[in-house]
Amino acid sequence: MCSMPGKAQIREKGFVRRLEVCFREVTPLSDNGPVIAACIPAYNEERSIGGVVVRAMKHVDRVVVCDDGSVDLTGAIAAGLGASVVRHDRNMGYGASLRSLFDEALRLGVDVMVTLDADGQHDPEEIPRLIDRLAAGDVDIVIGSRFLDGGGSDVSSVRKVGIKFITELASNGGPQVTDAQSGFRAYSRKALRSLILTEQGMGASTEILLKAKKAGLRIAEVPINVTYGGRDMDAAGLIQGLDVVGSIIKHQSIRHPMRFYGLLAALFFSVGLAFGLWALDLYRVEGRLVTNIALISISSSIIGLIFFMTGVILYTLVSVLRERA
Repeated sequence: MCSMPGKAQIREKGFVRRLEVCFREVTPLSDNGPVIAACIPAYNEERSIGGVVVRAMKHVDRVVVCDDGSVDLTGAIAAGLGASVVRHDRNMGYGASLRSLFDEALRLGVDVMVTLDADGQHDPEEIPRLIDRLAAGDVDIVIGSRFLDGGGSDVSSVRKVGIKFITELASNGGPQVTDAQSGFRAYSRKALRSLILTEQGMGASTEILLKAKKAGLRIAEVPINVTYGGRDMDAAGLIQGLDVVGSIIKHQSIRHPMRFYGLLAALFFSVGLAFGLWALDLYRVEGRLVTNIALISISSSIIGLIFFMTGVILYTLVSVLRERA
């Protein structure tokens, strides 16, 4: 925290710099209430960051922005409006920004951390919905869902299908939610301490859900409204979606290696067996060995064996690490 209000300080640690402009002390909105911080990951959002920061300030005790290596005035605008700014010297990704915000929230000693996007798609006026649900005390994480009754979005049908698909994947082994890709969330201090993020990109959203379930954290959803304003689906969105799917597959393969790699092994063994029987049948009938079919059978069987051994090795490693933890 800055020692002198109104003065800027810069602190450096690796690729992360902390720029603080302290216009007020961090005190609860009410005398006995929790300290609440709105934390906003941002990358080249100079057009919208100001409005998001100002509107969020009405509902929280402090606003923290992670400027993820922006080349525009995102960080300067946020700092000028009174937000604390954690800056990455280079663009590191959404997950890295969340990790920096988690660390900063813990450093500041906040009780509740609310995350929302910097592009204005989330309405800061809905922050109290998440805070009030978390304040009930029976959950550790609250997710704002655009798909619950009372919520809404101008999301395109293509993006909606993609979000639903990712949510289904995340729910297989993770908590049952309706909007796994929502970045509008509220976290208790317990959740902040329990979650260690490793994903650099957009996969962090689903990583949090999978790790939250493993840690025994309780999750609830509240309806929110999301407005894309014509920024709905583009090539970058497709790449982000693939990144999320890859992240889910990676985490599932680590959590359940025998199930994941066993299914792949069974698939390739089945293909190898089918082509092997076909090759033998042709040899029996025609007296000749069809090389291409035989090679497919052998190759598929070898790949299946590799997947099986990978599952065994990874299962062994994970079991040993769990016993030592």
